[in-house]
Amino acid sequence: MQPSKKSIVLKETTITKIMTQRILLLAFLLVSSLSWAQDQDDADYIEFNDRKNVVHGVYLGLTTYFGEIDGKDTYIGGIKVAYVANRKFEVGFVGNFLYSEQDNPRTINEDLIAAYGGLHIEPILFSESLVNLSFPVLIGAGGVGYFGNNFDDPIDDHIDEDEIDAIFVLEPGMSVLFNVSRYVQLEAGIKYRFSNKLDLDLNPLDRINGFSGGVGVKIGVFNMGRNRYKKHLDDEQ
Repeated sequence: MQPSKKSIVLKETTITKIMTQRILLLAFLLVSSLSWAQDQDDADYIEFNDRKNVVHGVYLGLTTYFGEIDGKDTYIGGIKVAYVANRKFEVGFVGNFLYSEQDNPRTINEDLIAAYGGLHIEPILFSESLVNLSFPVLIGAGGVGYFGNNFDDPIDDHIDEDEIDAIFVLEPGMSVLFNVSRYVQLEAGIKYRFSNKLDLDLNPLDRINGFSGGVGVKIGVFNMGRNRYKKHLDDEQ
């Protein structure tokens, strides 16, 4: 006696249900075992992000600024070396050279030059962004004097003490920093220079105070941290 079509269909449906149940059971067991293995693996590792710790950086910077002293065009070139702590604060050394077209009539139209340098500090805001805001400050000292702007005249190597004077400088400012890459940063800003009173013969200036604005480039490594990774606990033992 041959089975009816109905019994064959019921038998096939039963077999299909049994196979489906077994496949689902195997899949559940496989997922459970993988999840357990992952949990065991994670238990042996600690995950952290070094960038949340202090990130170190160092750089060499070059700047060029333009301003005025007593209404006369003034040019400043500078170089600085600094350490950057956590991309939020800089400390280092800066040196500046200043040239001002004073055409001093008391010294036969000589121009003013100055060289000064000292401590550089710079708090940085919005350090996690592509563009930062900072407030650099220079605290330093140097020398200032006049020299002839007629280059056809013979050079006089002898400099009297009355022709040069020591200066103390405080130069706060505000800058916008552009993070081009991990190794290059551009800056643009303004500064105001305060100095002590000058004591030079035939000098019409009291001080070399004045505003200046300019741009600069910093080349170095600004983020020596490492990316997120997992470290095996056995390595800590």
